[in-house]
Amino acid sequence: MSQESIRQLLENLETELNRNESMDDETRALLTRLDNNIDQMLEDSEPNSPEMEQLIDMEARFAANHPVAERIVRELIATLSRIGI
Repeated sequence: MSQESIRQLLENLETELNRNESMDDETRALLTRLDNNIDQMLEDSEPNSPEMEQLIDMEARFAANHPVAERIVRELIATLSRIGI
């Protein structure tokens, strides 16, 4: 169930960011990296992974320009934390 929630949140994040027509290449690259990092975190199931730190950094980056995306990333962090990552 939790992995399904994570996949849904990733889809919501991508949809939200794609709504913003001015999404730059760096943000697109971050989204791709996020998806890859989430896959790695789910596979490894290691708490306090470097990927989690990157996810927290991404949340802070989105705070100013993408508040809805920031909320979705925060939910991703919370969901990953609940499953022990």
